[in-house]
Amino acid sequence: MMQKIKILTDSTCDISAEDEKKLGIRIMCFPVTVDGIGYRERIDFTNEEFYQMMDNAKEMPTTSQLTAMEILDIYKELFEEGWTDVIYVTISSTGSGTYHNAVRAKEEFVKKHGEKMRIHVVDSKNYTGVYGYPVMQAALKAQKCTNIDDILDYLNEWFNCAEVHFVPLTLKYCKRSGRLSSAAAFAGELLGLRPIIKIAGGVSEVTGKIRGEKNIISKMLSEVEKSMTPQTPYVIIKGSSDVLPKALEKEMTKKFGYPPECTIQIGAAVACNAGHNVVGVVIRGPQR
Repeated sequence: MMQKIKILTDSTCDISAEDEKKLGIRIMCFPVTVDGIGYRERIDFTNEEFYQMMDNAKEMPTTSQLTAMEILDIYKELFEEGWTDVIYVTISSTGSGTYHNAVRAKEEFVKKHGEKMRIHVVDSKNYTGVYGYPVMQAALKAQKCTNIDDILDYLNEWFNCAEVHFVPLTLKYCKRSGRLSSAAAFAGELLGLRPIIKIAGGVSEVTGKIRGEKNIISKMLSEVEKSMTPQTPYVIIKGSSDVLPKALEKEMTKKFGYPPECTIQIGAAVACNAGHNVVGVVIRGPQR
């Protein structure tokens, strides 16, 4: 029987609505709470509208994981649509219970339907474009009827070496989410310092501190150059402002001799934990 492969992911991938539709990707949307009111990312607001909501919120917005029940419902829908294989690439298992819920939902599906539709749950070990970009590549491969094992090999190899380096311009969100210790965030705000945060393999660390926005791009380039595998694709990450992301794109293109694959804008789930004013880059580093 011919394989019919569906690529499934969740909204922290930050894939644009246009690419979602064009590539036939199915995206499940995370619940977001703002001042006690529940919303769904991507459905109830645009990124820009959510940034505005964050600025006007009386309390810090929060996100919740996707439940095993709602993931199971999606599996059933895809089964009824006639897909033979589903590859679900999830938000990092270290930052959300969604991956484990996806595995539980798979177990429930198999109890009832056996292997009539095969489900492959892949832990991205990361956030935003770190899995948004390879999910788009996987969807392109699925459209070209690439063998499923080759798609899974591509994804697993990517996640074993992909990393994001980013600078949050507003530290209170990182402080609350635990991406930075409270002390580091507080000291940074007092001294006008901004951290460079690296996330790789589900682990986040502060790799440097920058004084003044004018030094952000040069310091990021220096950090990225230490890790980036030469002549491999990279992706720019942006939030509510284009200024620093465009400057980073220009300097990286000049330094490495080729432009980014794309620029991905963070959505609500990432903004809740990093603030909406960020600049970052996704690269391929050494295999872990």
